[in-house]
Amino acid sequence: MREKGNVAALVLAAGRGERLGHALPKAFVPLGGEALLVRSIRAIAASGAFDLIQPVVAARDLDRWRTLGLDGVGGLREPVAGGAERQDSMCAGLAALPPEVELVGVHDAARCLVSRDDLRAVVAAARASGAALLGERCRDTLKRVVGGRVVETPPREEMWAAQTPQVIRRDWLEEAMEKAVETGRLGTDDVQLVEWAGHPVTMVEATAPNPKITRPEDLRTAEALLGGEGRYA
Repeated sequence: MREKGNVAALVLAAGRGERLGHALPKAFVPLGGEALLVRSIRAIAASGAFDLIQPVVAARDLDRWRTLGLDGVGGLREPVAGGAERQDSMCAGLAALPPEVELVGVHDAARCLVSRDDLRAVVAAARASGAALLGERCRDTLKRVVGGRVVETPPREEMWAAQTPQVIRRDWLEEAMEKAVETGRLGTDDVQLVEWAGHPVTMVEATAPNPKITRPEDLRTAEALLGGEGRYA
């Protein structure tokens, strides 16, 4: 039996989302009548895999948060204000977690259709190996391009598209964040920092679509998924 509170989810929702072209900040844009942030939090809570949920929102959106109607969601904590960069928001979220938290899952509010089964699978993999992320096998052949010229074609069977959640031992994540600050590195996702620190990371294949809503067409895709599969309702 695990101790209460030792698995926490940081839900990152501090970005503006200019590419989505909406009047609201991206995390507060509605999908099927509910904000993306609300859907992400409810999916995490419903998975039963996390004891605590720590939202990280922009300081300007703290008043907007209070209108979401999330009272009664188990383990949900008051939001903390994020920063200009993803790593700034992660630092703020980590600092807000109680000391008993041992595993930290980092999830983008914009991936609000994540499967409950996939959430549980990533946590289980991180428990076994120390760090794990959800991902999808690449279907296309990828090219590495420098200055407009192709310099490498990586083997397609080795290529995966990273998603969230990414679940990491807290001590590993804190160590990796410290090293990133010391060296001035900015990662494009969370396990990248852990990789730089020399720790192994396990990939967990997503069993259901888990799109990141970034552009208007992504929102339309999510609306189609929401209308077509009962598990998203």
